[in-house]
Amino acid sequence: MSNRKTRDHSQSGRSRGYERLTPERAVLLLVDHQSGLVSGIRDLAPDEVRHNIVAFARAARVLRVPVVLTSTAPMMWGPTLPELTEALPGVENIERSVVNAWDEPRVRDAVARTGRQKLLIGGITTHVCLAFPAMSAVADGYDVYALLDASGTWSDLLRLTAIDQMRQAGVTITSGAAAFVEMLHDNASPIAGELYAALDLPATRYILQITQGGKSA
Repeated sequence: MSNRKTRDHSQSGRSRGYERLTPERAVLLLVDHQSGLVSGIRDLAPDEVRHNIVAFARAARVLRVPVVLTSTAPMMWGPTLPELTEALPGVENIERSVVNAWDEPRVRDAVARTGRQKLLIGGITTHVCLAFPAMSAVADGYDVYALLDASGTWSDLLRLTAIDQMRQAGVTITSGAAAFVEMLHDNASPIAGELYAALDLPATRYILQITQGGKSA
């Protein structure tokens, strides 16, 4: 018998109250950000997604949000982005064969060991590598946030159907750009400049001028 926890499905389809994201309760799961898969993205610009993935990995380190990294079939889909592994020194890349990352016990265990309930996920592709583990983790009782700007897929149709499917399953649809700034909470924080520099948002230079008296990244 599986010892995986399951949620009360009587709550499916209901809108739960808004709960703010905090670094202390969050964990970031990055699924299959591999060179071959990234090159096939058509709903977003591949270079933009590539930039975002690395930016969010760096932002997680600034906020001390633990990161779980997983990949599959590198001979088929290419290696994990080198700049991503460089941004996550000491983080194990869990290689697996199963399609749904949540079916890999080492992935589930790595998330569970953090003790965090708010699970942020980015994956390529959106309709498989993001949607499948996101919906599965919801079924196991996690509050799941799908980071669409850290994900991508082959067409707008696949993106839209994945969003609809995830939303119906109880996944919160959001962006990494929003989630990490929400976790910062206060622009007067000593780490605000470092976080905005890691995110490298278009408004970063302006924000740093406000929060750090003219210093730029």
